[in-house]
Amino acid sequence: MLLTRILIATLVFPLALFTGASALQAADCEDTVARHMVGEALLAAHFVALAEKAGMTPAAINAILKSVDEKSAIQEFWITDSVGHAYLTNTGVDFTFSPDAAKQPQASAFWPLLTGTKAIVIQGAHKREIDNQIFKYVGVAGIDKHRIVQVGVAAANLCK
Repeated sequence: MLLTRILIATLVFPLALFTGASALQAADCEDTVARHMVGEALLAAHFVALAEKAGMTPAAINAILKSVDEKSAIQEFWITDSVGHAYLTNTGVDFTFSPDAAKQPQASAFWPLLTGTKAIVIQGAHKREIDNQIFKYVGVAGIDKHRIVQVGVAAANLCK
């Protein structure tokens, strides 16, 4: 329960501050949101590493991710195993990342997080493969093992 409160507080507070900001140009807004999302992804990566080390089940971790989603601007968490399967998520969608840009033009950009060639991937808002909605995603490499830790926000919710 303490882990849940800490995670929610660290994710919600920066976004609560940001939502009161004055109007910014679209590019500046997206850059600011991206920096917040990097922080949220890093916090999620640390949380998952600690939660799994403490013996939490995937179902328990997913419940916390769902709770954070319900109380913050982050709409999606996609956290993979070392082969790209998102087994931790608040979405309930079964998804596996692929390195093949022809198969996954949007999601494949995060594959370098698994291979260790990148530590952070910031993607501009654009159409995703699973449903053609426009989302902004940011991902970081896992803290404890090779994995993708990704957070996402629908374009409609950016800079409100």
